[in-house]
Amino acid sequence: MGGFFGVVSRDDCVTDLFFGTDYHFHLGTRRGGLAVLHDGGVTRFIKDISNAQFRSKMQADLPRLRGRVGIGVISDTDDQPILFRSHLGLFAISTVGVIRNAEALAARIFAERSGHFSEVRGGAINPTELVAALLNQEATFEDGIRRVLEVVEGSCSLLVATPKGLYAARDRFGRTPVTIGAKDGARAATLETSALPNLGYRVERYLGPGEAVFLTAEGDETRVPPGDRLRICSFLWVYYGYPASSYEGINVEAARYRCGERLAARDDVAVDTVAGIPDSGVGHAIGYAAARGLPYRRPFVKYTPTWPRSFMPPNQSLRDLVARMKLIPIDDLIRGQRLLFCDDSIVRGTQLQDTIRYLFERGAKEVHMRPACPPLVYACPYLNFSRSRSEMDLAARRAIREIEGRDDADLARYADPDSEAYAAMVERIRVGLRLTTLRYQRLGDLVEAIGLPKHKLCTFCWDGVG
Repeated sequence: MGGFFGVVSRDDCVTDLFFGTDYHFHLGTRRGGLAVLHDGGVTRFIKDISNAQFRSKMQADLPRLRGRVGIGVISDTDDQPILFRSHLGLFAISTVGVIRNAEALAARIFAERSGHFSEVRGGAINPTELVAALLNQEATFEDGIRRVLEVVEGSCSLLVATPKGLYAARDRFGRTPVTIGAKDGARAATLETSALPNLGYRVERYLGPGEAVFLTAEGDETRVPPGDRLRICSFLWVYYGYPASSYEGINVEAARYRCGERLAARDDVAVDTVAGIPDSGVGHAIGYAAARGLPYRRPFVKYTPTWPRSFMPPNQSLRDLVARMKLIPIDDLIRGQRLLFCDDSIVRGTQLQDTIRYLFERGAKEVHMRPACPPLVYACPYLNFSRSRSEMDLAARRAIREIEGRDDADLARYADPDSEAYAAMVERIRVGLRLTTLRYQRLGDLVEAIGLPKHKLCTFCWDGVG
């Protein structure tokens, strides 16, 4: 997915920029970059973060960065920020999202003989460079941002740093959040609000869908007004978002507690212990345990000092190794216990299958699973939250294929939690994972837990409605 942070300040912005960007490290897996504009031009550093933390990679270069306007990015895909000098002037740009029609947009630029692309990796155009090329075809940054938001299929939020200030724009349907932070003599634009308080910023406001603002050290001005259709990604509250962050004024951790409470309200299974799969399952499990008056315990502890996130390495076998090595079991809390685990979701189920087998080998009497969201039936076309190369990697789709004997089943039947098809799919997944019981969150309960109307949420991966 990725995340970004931008600052414009009366004084040097580098410290705020560095730490604000670092607070987005959980959102990306490949590249981390900073770009700072100063009187002599712009200085930029991009680092490989696939096997090391952004902070450790970037810290040595900080003394070489000075300036009052800067942007930082943690990228899941491409090298960013990108630097440009064009008829619009000098600027640096970073983006978050997925451009599904990138080849078509590039072909249009080629047909107009108005551009070329130099940031090419494996034959693919850098999507941030493509966005910059679209910006450069218009007379102003505002017109360029409007065009980008209109023509991109998928999603695209962006930051543009110029010598005069900082542009921040939110995706046309607001699938990713952008929040403005303020303190005396500085303004910031961030995806995660958790980046703001320790740097002394307060939340000034949340940008609307498709809104673009221009920030200076003294304030912000809307340059492209917001649209009226919000479809923010629900998975931000379920999994991706940091617990201390809020989107649309709704805190992530509080929403996860409510998710757990709603799971508990529909459950009466007899268990000894409730636990969360670290880290994103913990909030859901706390809410579940509190609602049912059951003890919350940690039969696993996560070793965080050296092991990176399990989804960070690009190689699946290495991700599986990291997932296994970072969770250390506590046999005294496993042996002879009826355990109920909450997790954010079941995507492929490969790592979860290993965890369940491990629990039984350690003497667990029963293992029950309560995912905080419905079965993932559709692959995300907007943010690439899953690293699956194919929809058929999803545990739910594999189960449907086993039931139907083909890949083109009527998926709507399997998204209905009251249908026989849904029950058969869940039972297939349960048997495959060797769980004692498996019950998913209902979509209506998840929507209530988040607290926004369904028509303002993207729920595509569960029901195909984006």
